[in-house]
Amino acid sequence: GSHTGAHVNASIHFVPTGAGMHRMPLDATIGRARVIEIQDPVSIKHDELDPHELDRGERVLFKTQNSSRRWRIENFIEDFVYVSQEGACYLADCGVRTVGVDYLSVGRFRKDGVETHQALLGAGIWVIGGLYLSGVEPDDYELICLQLKVEDGDGAPRPGDLAQVGKAHPM
Repeated sequence: GSHTGAHVNASIHFVPTGAGMHRMPLDATIGRARVIEIQDPVSIKHDELDPHELDRGERVLFKTQNSSRRWRIENFIEDFVYVSQEGACYLADCGVRTVGVDYLSVGRFRKDGVETHQALLGAGIWVIGGLYLSGVEPDDYELICLQLKVEDGDGAPRPGDLAQVGKAHPM
């Protein structure tokens, strides 16, 4: 399916008038990205994001306990660390370009998942799900996450295994 493994969500996934995958600009998922480690074992919230002083147009990947715990279990885990609705609104207010998470969904499984998706995708933020960031330290990196350009697709799996994150070189 379009949301299997490492994948990108297009805004049309939750916003009926949003863009499909074929409208995703390459620079949404290619370029400098910042990996931020989240300590909260439940969700990504405004209070933990605020000290990072996020910039407009920034690509942000969140490393949570999902990378070290959730990916080792074969069955779907319902209590994964997710972006809270208020965290999603904060990211939208900051004007970030792309948000990546280290589990299969950016929103909680049975609560406010729709609202989180709508806040991010409605703000034009491209969402990468299914990242595995276990060995990745918080820092700046070069992200290359090419997606299938599915016409009017609400999401697209990434060809191959996982998105690639490499150490950024000073510019």
